Amino acid sequence: QVQLVESGGGLVQAGGSLRLSCTASGSIFSINSMGWYRQAPGERRELVAAVSSGGSTNYADSVKGRFTISRDDAQNTVVLQMNRLKSEDTAVYYCGAIVMDRNRYKYQYWGQGTQVTVSS
Repeated sequence: QVQLVESGGGLVQAGGSLRLSCTASGSIFSINSMGWYRQAPGERRELVAAVSSGGSTNYADSVKGRFTISRDDAQNTVVLQMNRLKSEDTAVYYCGAIVMDRNRYKYQYWGQGTQVTVSS
């Protein structure tokens, strides 16, 4: 079993910054990709940013140029630096990871979610 523990959400004014961190622990052979997703009330969960095991990154168009994702494989940690936040960034942010076990099976895991609220 794998656990993803998130931290760093909160309340910030528009134009401000927040940093989200997520650490994976448990039965991990390797992590294929880690990323952040968000879900606003009444909306579907959407990808915000993800980083592969090779370091390739993928961002939602709405956050390009404002958010930066980074990954520390030694710590099994992924960090999302969010700058120039807008009210439309308000959502519950979830850490997600695709983890491979020793039998080479891949599983999708999710964190518990952390609230990000941007006041205008």
